[in-house]
Amino acid sequence: MYNKINDMLARRQPGYSLEQGFYTDPDVFQADLEMIHYREWLFAIPACELEKPGSYVTHQIGAYGVILVRGSDNQIRAFHNSCRHRGSVLCKSKKGNNPKLVCPYHQWTYELDGSLLWARDMGADFDPKQHGLKPVHCRELAGLVYICLADQAPDFDAFADLAGPYLEPHDLANAKVAHESSIIENGNWKLVWENNRECYHCGGNHPALCRSFPDDPSVTGVEEGGETPAHLQAHFDRCQVAGLPSQFHISTDGQFRLARMPLKEGAKSYTMDGKPAVSRWLGRVPFEDAGTLLKFHYPTTWNHFLPDHSLVFRVTPVSPTKTEVTTKWLVHKDAVEGRDYDLKRLTEVWEATNDEDRRVVEDNQMGINSPAYGPGPYSALQESGVIQFSNWYCETMARALAPETLAAE
Repeated sequence: MYNKINDMLARRQPGYSLEQGFYTDPDVFQADLEMIHYREWLFAIPACELEKPGSYVTHQIGAYGVILVRGSDNQIRAFHNSCRHRGSVLCKSKKGNNPKLVCPYHQWTYELDGSLLWARDMGADFDPKQHGLKPVHCRELAGLVYICLADQAPDFDAFADLAGPYLEPHDLANAKVAHESSIIENGNWKLVWENNRECYHCGGNHPALCRSFPDDPSVTGVEEGGETPAHLQAHFDRCQVAGLPSQFHISTDGQFRLARMPLKEGAKSYTMDGKPAVSRWLGRVPFEDAGTLLKFHYPTTWNHFLPDHSLVFRVTPVSPTKTEVTTKWLVHKDAVEGRDYDLKRLTEVWEATNDEDRRVVEDNQMGINSPAYGPGPYSALQESGVIQFSNWYCETMARALAPETLAAE
């Protein structure tokens, strides 16, 4: 399997879309899971979802089920969702609150920190300390929770140190989830990302979003190190004087990007009229037209942090041609629906945009499934973000596969 994928990577033509197998082949999909999703830091949830001790959320990544839970010490931890007795799923609901984690099969009972408290009739030699829940690496960053399934997690601090100051003014610790949407897109997870990384398609597909989000390639692109257009530099400077880190930054390996970009002239938020969606703002951004802090972190999340509210998106691969996209709208925890915001007005732009993106991704996948498909050229002007994602993916896969290929030989 690994030699086949290495051959595909070697045949890849830079500046062109990937060959068919990258979007359809079950072996490639399995390698994507093993080499990327089971090894990298993955965005899981906003921390505000775990409101109090005992609050938990479950999440499935490939073969791995994970529980995220807030402990009695207020710390968020993650565990494999498998009882240490005979392996039963421990938490079957997507979310809830329990004072302890109790296996529904034989009632083995775990503390919120994963330690085993009680197991009936296991004999005098049984040591509960040896049978706590298996932990998953877990880090909270400015109100966002990331997990890593690897035995040894890669460095997280470089990302956290850079992203923390950008995120801090948005005060996500004082947020709540006003609305959540999960949709299945019948397309490969890489097609979901490629579609996200450009706005070449926006004018013809996103009438609601285009009321507020500019389709300016300098906003959607990734021209790190190049000359910043004067209108963007003026926006960065104004925001940074106000205490809002804004300057464009992309990591040296291309895995994450941060930039506070302006919206379309006159727009203040993602609404049909461009006006703020929430009167009780989330965060400490001092002016309405600060635009949106755009943050992506491969392979799981892109985000928009606005003066009045924030949006977090999570990408979860399900099969070679199926991907779950989860969107959560965050508002201030004290904002009241019907008084401080109208839920339809808050969500309608991105509800429509997500459905439109689902359609174009599915159309893209259907065309790629054809035997007639062959890689086509990207627009360097309009699709530099897609080129950047494709490069990151191929380089990450090549690095991960190298030791596996040597071992197989």
